[in-house]
Amino acid sequence: MKALQTTAWVRHGLLAVLLTTALACCRDKEPVTPDQPVSDPTPYNLVLPANFNQTPTQPLDNPLTVEGVELGRHLFYEKALSIDNTVSCASCHKQALAFTDGLARATGVHGSQHARSTMPIQNMLWEKDMAWDGATKTLETQARVPLQNPIEMGQSVEASAAKLQQMPKYVTLFNKAFKTKVITSDNLLKALAQFERTLISGNSRYDRYMRGEFSALTAEEIDGEKLFNQHPQNEWVNGRQVFVRGANCGDCHKGNLQNGGSLQSGNIINNGLDVTFTDLGLGAVTGKSSDNGKFKVASLRNINLTAPYMHDGRFNTLEEVLDHYSDHVKRNSPNIEVNMLTSSNDPDDARAQLGMTAAEKRKVIAFLKTLTDEDFVRDPRFAAPAP
Repeated sequence: MKALQTTAWVRHGLLAVLLTTALACCRDKEPVTPDQPVSDPTPYNLVLPANFNQTPTQPLDNPLTVEGVELGRHLFYEKALSIDNTVSCASCHKQALAFTDGLARATGVHGSQHARSTMPIQNMLWEKDMAWDGATKTLETQARVPLQNPIEMGQSVEASAAKLQQMPKYVTLFNKAFKTKVITSDNLLKALAQFERTLISGNSRYDRYMRGEFSALTAEEIDGEKLFNQHPQNEWVNGRQVFVRGANCGDCHKGNLQNGGSLQSGNIINNGLDVTFTDLGLGAVTGKSSDNGKFKVASLRNINLTAPYMHDGRFNTLEEVLDHYSDHVKRNSPNIEVNMLTSSNDPDDARAQLGMTAAEKRKVIAFLKTLTDEDFVRDPRFAAPAP
């Protein structure tokens, strides 16, 4: 009997050893465990409008990927990034309004009101100065500002990352985008920047006209484009000097993005709104009095959707904007853009107000409305993801 028991024990012992060895072999052959990183993210195929610059600068340490952009889209609409879980980036940047909010002043957590209006987020891939005062130069650094500003979203990026770490959905999305389940503030900012770089608006009626795909701009719209780009001045026409009237917009709103800035002052200028400044603009960033009252030259893309206008939302309509530039520029404003002092439709006084006629203003506004991109504001790729 003892011999039989001993034999049984030996058999059981051998079986245990064989099972242990087999399990070990199986573990060695498992391709990926839940704690291991996933496969490399998929490069994002970013298609640029043919009439735009085809070689925009992109950071080497944050290449666009399908997974990174999708993560950024979720984060853009995520209210957990605010201190009271009530505000997301999309709360102020609504797609239907070209990612603005329709308010004169942005509203953040606890109903706080910002001193400035919400800027549109479109074609940021080509931008070199971020925000109204140009304080940041990349989308990654800019993304941190509203997240942490106490009157916008009011929560440190590190705290946001810690909150997301407790949400299984984001652990999965970050793992796919960055091959790690540890959610960091750096990767959070990178993902938001990736999504924002895909927000490209380049299929307005004007774009299609410029690409030769669409020719039916009205005579009024074409006249408006000419006025928009024309600096009032004497020109030689058919062998004689003629004074050519213009709206002078193109001196600052250059190129296909209508945001190039002036040759003299760059992309951040004083456009003659005030003589004294309650908001110093660039001056508050640099500490230089010569920069007081200077604000970014915003793109005019989708301008008909982004009212109110200016850094403080003081103008409700495009008509009010044209009236300012035509008739009400504060020419004694400190640091005013020089082009605004030498642009007048008075052939005898180049330093007079621009002085556009009512008909000229209507034509310019008609042209500006051709910059509306209906495809952009309805594109499902930019909309809130399904719950």
